[in-house]
Formats: sequence, structure tokens, C-alpha cells
Amino acid sequence: MCKIMIHELDNVVLETDLPKNGLKRGDIGTVVMLHNAGKGAEVEFVALDGETVAVVTLPTEQFRPIRRREIAHVRHVA
Repeated sequence: MCKIMIHELDNVVLETDLPKNGLKRGDIGTVVMLHNAGKGAEVEFVALDGETVAVVTLPTEQFRPIRRREIAHVRHVA
């Protein structure tokens, strides 16, 4: 199995709920900075109106690249 490289400004999908940050599995974020030789990243999650919901530091196990033929789903953020 080959490891997929993540780069800064890549869109990624959250793989776990982060209730403290108001985030749910499946939310889409953008990698804004890589850490520790790509073992983690700062990921920004933005509402569709452009407001930043959260910027979190995550290990790569908590997010993944967007896959072919996936579709976004809208939900309200409190």
C-alpha cells in the first residue's frame, strides 16, 4: 500500500469528530501548514460563507485526502 502525500493547501476530510472545535467526521478542511516532516498538519475548517470555524493541529491519522467521486454535504455549525 503506497502512502499518499499531503501538501500545503490540499483539501482534506476529517476522519474523527472533534466536538471541542465544533467539527464532525466528514468535514472538509484545508492544510495550511505541515508539521514534523508531514506527520501532522495545521488544518483550517471554513464555513461556506468564508468564516473560519476552527484551525486545529492534527496527526495525519485524523484526516485524509479527498477521494474520487465524493460529494460535499452541508450542515449548520452552531
